Amino acid sequence: MQTRSRGAMALAGVATLAVLATACGGSSSGGGATPSSSSGSGAPSGFQKISLNNTGTPVKGGTLNVLGSSDVDYLDPNITYYSLGQAAVREFSRQLYTYPAVQGHQTESVPDLATGEPQISADGKTYTITIRTGAKWNTTPARQVTAEDVVRGVKTTCNPFQPYGGEPNFDFLIVGLQKFCNGFAKVQPNAKAIADYTENTDLPGVSADPSNPLTVIFKLTQPASYFRSQLALTPFSPRPKEMDDYVPASSQAAQHTISDGPYEVQSYQPTKQLTFVRNADWDPTTDPVRKGYVDKIIISMTNDVEAVQKQLQTNTPSADLAFNGVPATDLVQLIAKNDAQLNVEGAIASNPYVLYNTVSPNNNGALKKVEVRQALSYALNRTHLIQVAGGPKLSPPLTHVLPPEISGSENFDLYPNDPTKAQQMLKAAGADGMTLKFLYRPASPTSTKMYQTVQADLGKIGIKVKGVQSPDADFYTKYLQVPSVARQGTWDLSLAGWGPDWYGNAALSFFGPLFDGRVLPPTSSDFGLFNDSKVNGLIDQAKAAKTVDDSLKLWAQADHAVMEAAAFYPITDPNEGTYHASQVHNTVYMPPYQVVDFTNVWLDANANGG
Repeated sequence: MQTRSRGAMALAGVATLAVLATACGGSSSGGGATPSSSSGSGAPSGFQKISLNNTGTPVKGGTLNVLGSSDVDYLDPNITYYSLGQAAVREFSRQLYTYPAVQGHQTESVPDLATGEPQISADGKTYTITIRTGAKWNTTPARQVTAEDVVRGVKTTCNPFQPYGGEPNFDFLIVGLQKFCNGFAKVQPNAKAIADYTENTDLPGVSADPSNPLTVIFKLTQPASYFRSQLALTPFSPRPKEMDDYVPASSQAAQHTISDGPYEVQSYQPTKQLTFVRNADWDPTTDPVRKGYVDKIIISMTNDVEAVQKQLQTNTPSADLAFNGVPATDLVQLIAKNDAQLNVEGAIASNPYVLYNTVSPNNNGALKKVEVRQALSYALNRTHLIQVAGGPKLSPPLTHVLPPEISGSENFDLYPNDPTKAQQMLKAAGADGMTLKFLYRPASPTSTKMYQTVQADLGKIGIKVKGVQSPDADFYTKYLQVPSVARQGTWDLSLAGWGPDWYGNAALSFFGPLFDGRVLPPTSSDFGLFNDSKVNGLIDQAKAAKTVDDSLKLWAQADHAVMEAAAFYPITDPNEGTYHASQVHNTVYMPPYQVVDFTNVWLDANANGG
C-alpha cells in the first residue's frame, strides 16, 4: 500500500521496500552534530538511476495500461489524501499550482490554472490569483472555471461526511476557516445540507474578486512563507457547482466526476478498475503542465505486485506501467543488472522510523524519560536496519527529522551507535534489564526484519524485545491512531513513516503532524504522544515567522530539539523504484504521487495497447 503524508497515511509502507522514498540522506557515522546545508534545495543527490526513454518524437494515441494492487482512497480532488488518489485525480482535475513532469523539477510547483505567480500584499497576508481564460469544465455546455469554483473547493475540504486529512495544515492560516469548519461539523452529512451550508455560508478568507470572476483572493491570519507551496495541494482545486448534488468523497460523487483536465472518468469500479478517456472540452493551450498524449488510460487494481513486475518485463502492450512500486527483491536484482527500464529516484521522506511510546506505563514508565529514549537511540544500529531495507543504495541514512530536500534541513547525527554509552545511560536511569513490546506487521517482510534487527541490537545491551503482531488493516486504525492504546502500554516501540504534504518550504508538514504534542491522533500522527514545550514553542514561532530565512532557522532548531528529546529514531530517506515497459516513453517519476505522470507519457505507435 503506497501512501503519503499525514494521519492514517503515515506510510503504511515498508511492505515492499520502496513505498515512499528519496535519493539522499544524512550520515550515521559522525560523532555528534555536524551541520551542513540548511537550504533544502530539493535536488536529490546520491544514488539515482534515471531511465525516461525519451528517444524519438512523441506520438499521440493508444491506451496506457496501468497495473496495480491498490485502489484510490477517494476519487475527489478536494478530499483525496493518499498519493495514489492524487495520482488519479491529476488526469481530470487541475489546481491553481501543481508539479511539472520535468526531470529534476518534479517538486517545484508551477502555475497550472493560475496565470502566474500570486500577487502578495506588503504585509504578506493577502494572495491574489487569476485563473486562465479558456480553462473549462466538461459540463453541458462547457463553461469557464472561475474563482467561485475555487472558493467552493476550499469550503468542501472540511465537509462533515469526509473532511480532507490535511486540514490542520492550513485551517488556522486562512481567515475564518476554523469557524467555518466548526459550523460545518454540525451539519447533517447529506448532499442537500452540505450544499446549503457550502453555498450560503461565508468564508472571509477565500473569495472571488467582485470586479473579476476569474480572480480569487486568499486572506491569511498571519504571514506564511510556505503558503505559496501549499497552494499546490489538491484541496485547493476548483469544484464545480454540479458536484453539490453529491456528498463529497461518496461513491455517488466518484461516479459523477466533472473534469477540467485532459481526461475524464469513463468508468470507475472501486477496487477493480478505473478508466479515463479524452476530455473533448480540454484546451491544451491553457494547460502548461499536461500533454495528454494517450487516448485512454486503464488502471486495473486486482493484480499481485510481484506478478505485475513480471508482466512489465515482457514488454507487451497490455502491461505498460505499475500503480505500485517495484517489489524490494526485484528492485535489488534490477539495479544489479542495470536494467534499462528501471528508474530509481527519491520521493523525499522519512520511511520507516522507529517510534517510541513516550507515555508507556511499562517498566515503571521508563520510556517517559528522555535519557532512556536517548540510550535506546545510541543502542540501535542504523547500518543494520538499513541493510534489511535493501542496503544504503536503496535506503540512504537519515539521522534527524527533515530529509535533505526539505527547506530547513541540516545534516547532523546526535546518536552514533554506541552500545557502551547506552548501557551506562540505562543503568544511571534505573532502566537496565527492561522488556519492551514491539508492534509490527508480520505480513510485511521488511517490517518483520526490522523488528528482528531491533530485537538483536537492544538484546546486546540487556533489553528484551517481544513482538506484538498486527494485521495490516488494524495497524493504524486499532493501534497507532488510538491514544488510549499507547497509554495502556499495548506497545512500546513500533515503525511508521512519513512524507510531506507539499515540497520545498514544507517543514511544517513534518513537525506539525508528528511532533506537536497539543494535537493527538487521529487528528495528528504523533503516535508516540510526544509532547515537549520547547518543540511546541519552536513550531509556533516557525509558523509565524515573517521571512523564509527566519522560518528555516527556527525549523532547524526544532529539528535539533526533537532529536535532543529523542522523540523517535529516524532510519532512512529511501529511494523509490519504478519500472516501465519498453514501449513507454517520458516516464518521469512524480514524488507527490509515487508513480509516473500518466498525463505526460507516450507510447510506441506499434505497441500502444489499443
